[in-house]
Amino acid sequence: MLPRRRLHPRGKSENRTSPWPGFRGNVPSVARPVERPPEKSDAGSRPLPQLPGVALMAELFEHVPDAAFFVKDRDGRYVAVNQSLVERVGFRERKALLGRHVREVFPADLAERYAAQDAAVCRTGRPVRDRLELHWYPRRQKGWCLTTKLPLRDAAGRIVGVVGISRDLRAPGDGSVIPAGLATTLEFLETSFAEPISPSTLAQRAGLSPVRFARLIKRIFRLTPSQLITQTRLAAASRLLEETTRPVAEIAHASGFYDHSAFTRAFRSATGLTPTAYREAKRG
Repeated sequence: MLPRRRLHPRGKSENRTSPWPGFRGNVPSVARPVERPPEKSDAGSRPLPQLPGVALMAELFEHVPDAAFFVKDRDGRYVAVNQSLVERVGFRERKALLGRHVREVFPADLAERYAAQDAAVCRTGRPVRDRLELHWYPRRQKGWCLTTKLPLRDAAGRIVGVVGISRDLRAPGDGSVIPAGLATTLEFLETSFAEPISPSTLAQRAGLSPVRFARLIKRIFRLTPSQLITQTRLAAASRLLEETTRPVAEIAHASGFYDHSAFTRAFRSATGLTPTAYREAKRG
């Protein structure tokens, strides 16, 4: 069971035994009626070590209403959230959400996707960055967001959970701004970057004209489609340089670069280092 929380003056609350020392935030009352998900379960939950920096981030994100902030333990249960996320899932106070799993508060289609992401980040230590996906806006309206999730580590470097944000991309109710085909196309790019891919082939896959596709990519990522493709390939190459001993030429080909010198130029332009120097620096 979660420990009781006591109400402080000026609407602030504090969890006396929270693993997040000093974690406070406004808990405003919401006049509208809310749906309440099923009662939360304590099965398998584990307290996280004291990480006061996370509490500071949670306090900061109280001032960003167009983003949902969250911290979850390795079991996928919420241990820190901002008020924006609380209200999006139909609660009034944070204490009603803390300790719950995503499967207890989101529809099955969204919950399974989020849970799989969390498990992958905890298992591999690889972050999810700017993933375009559906989330809930206020009053449980589905909307598009960019989600970033990072592994949360303790002082010994062990992964103890996930910290992340989901940032709104459009006004609630505006269903025409981002076509559903764009999200599946970006997922294709993340897994198929080694294939011959061009902005035009991605636009065709998304069912969009090249001009509209380029406009949407620029708006969401502040990159051109060509820059997005290159960035995706360089991110894959950097992971391979860090995690494997494969030759640089082989990594270039596996990342979608078909010319070793072009790969080296692109990598140096993005990181300031050659691929070999980058690998040596990462390995100390």
